[in-house]
Amino acid sequence: MPVLDPSSAREARWVLRAQCGDRAALDALLASVAPPLHRYLFRLTGREDVADDVLQEVLLTVCKKLKHVREPRVFRFWAFRVASRAAFKALRRHRVEVAFDDGLADTVGDPKAAAAIEAGLQRETVERLLDSLSPAARAVLSLHYLDGLSLAEVADVLEIPVGTVKSRLAYGIGALRERGQATR
Repeated sequence: MPVLDPSSAREARWVLRAQCGDRAALDALLASVAPPLHRYLFRLTGREDVADDVLQEVLLTVCKKLKHVREPRVFRFWAFRVASRAAFKALRRHRVEVAFDDGLADTVGDPKAAAAIEAGLQRETVERLLDSLSPAARAVLSLHYLDGLSLAEVADVLEIPVGTVKSRLAYGIGALRERGQATR
């Protein structure tokens, strides 16, 4: 079970109040979770319009099913699980093609870009490189490195074994290294 930080404790209180019909608490809860969910959905789908549509679907699902959340402390993980399911469903439904961003080739020979790669890929570069991975690997890398979830938490969100998380993480890191070296 994840350790509660102050914002998680606040979200847990909002969940309890929203479950009792407090509309202001529901609004605050949705406002707190929508931005990280949108970033995650955009990283998975690679398209702003699809991420926006899926986020709306996720927020509606959260509103409808919030009363069934038994552990308010894990609300955010549950919301990410709902978002993951909806994103993969949208990827299948829309057959979203996420192509490798050819704009990375522009970084070749750029001393600032080379320094960033040497120091460790910057967040923006990682996000662009993530677009070239499968949605499954992208989800694991995104949740673990960009959203800060532990491997066990990623496994819970995606409803897969920790061993699968580790293998997707290894695959994704290897693919990012290959693509990162290709941009040098």
